[in-house]
Amino acid sequence: MALSSEYDSRELLQAQVELWNQTYSFMKSVALAVALDLRIADAIHCCGGAATLSQILGEIGVNPCKLAGLRRLMRVLTVSGIFTIQPSSAEATSSESDGREPVYKLTTASRLLVSSNSGGESSVTASLSPMLNHVLSPFRDSPLSMGLTAWFRHDEDEQAPRPGPCPFTLMHGGTLWEVSGRDHAVNASVNNAMAADSHFLMQVVLKEFGDIFHGINSLVDVAGGLGGAAVAIAAAFPCLKCTVLDLPHVVAKAPSISIGNVQFVAGDMFESIPLADAVFLKWIFHDWSDDECIKILKNCKQAIPSRDAGGKVIIIDIVVGSKSSDTKLLETQIICDLDIMKIGGVERGEQEWKKIFLEAGFNDYNIMPVLGLRSIIELYP
Repeated sequence: MALSSEYDSRELLQAQVELWNQTYSFMKSVALAVALDLRIADAIHCCGGAATLSQILGEIGVNPCKLAGLRRLMRVLTVSGIFTIQPSSAEATSSESDGREPVYKLTTASRLLVSSNSGGESSVTASLSPMLNHVLSPFRDSPLSMGLTAWFRHDEDEQAPRPGPCPFTLMHGGTLWEVSGRDHAVNASVNNAMAADSHFLMQVVLKEFGDIFHGINSLVDVAGGLGGAAVAIAAAFPCLKCTVLDLPHVVAKAPSISIGNVQFVAGDMFESIPLADAVFLKWIFHDWSDDECIKILKNCKQAIPSRDAGGKVIIIDIVVGSKSSDTKLLETQIICDLDIMKIGGVERGEQEWKKIFLEAGFNDYNIMPVLGLRSIIELYP
């Protein structure tokens, strides 16, 4: 189905934000359930009603290497109004790379989460935690909530510089991609979801921002799944040769392509990427850690020519805070970040993107926050 003339692209993208906000709103309940299990309100109360992330970690007995994960959990709880940040440190939420640690404070709502027998400077007159634990039981007992809580509590070497397996791996004994490789139902669910997203989004991209593909003779769609994005690009630019790179079990499910300028290649983006003028990655990097993203980007850099010769990487992904004045959009981006944390991924702000770009050896980039929750990023060697 093509884009209806009744709606313009801006309306459709805003509608998608609304749907995503409703869909992911359950993550606010998950975040609250995890906060209750970890007794975060008690920890802040015991610190006098205000505490840094490091102080909270110390109070709840969680390994310091989980600080970044706690920051992401607290970001959702802050956006949803459970906790607040001291004004002097409020800017630290927009950039996690400036070295400052925000100070989180109890609100009236979170004071009602403090256990009646909790210590601290002020007395607690009432606690709603038992009631909320009862109401939140469907979330507290869900694999997602239990997985996040287990991840925070997972025993690790106190000297470990970084967290161990992600929540999904702890719960399922393998990564999402490993489980997809052996479970046909999971594989089909992932592929169908990505195909639907490509069908919707690429119509907007090609209608409004097709210039990003001008001057390109060849393109590799990395982790392109069933080829929805590549087929759309190839149909719009018949002279553009498109290659879809994905894992063998994904390529095996790819449909027969009637467009002659699209081909599928089974491979691994962590090993190598086929040569092309441009590399296209839609909604890929948020699945992976910084180190893994840098490895992928280095392979991208090896696959494309110099900038003078037209080489570039085209990324479609979330840039958190890209439109900070849009509170619903920002809230949704932050909630999506907590959700993707379950598989070891992360939604990044501009400074976090810049860090991995520079470490991968790229010299320049351009962010266009034009796709609702997501942005188009052009990256140049």
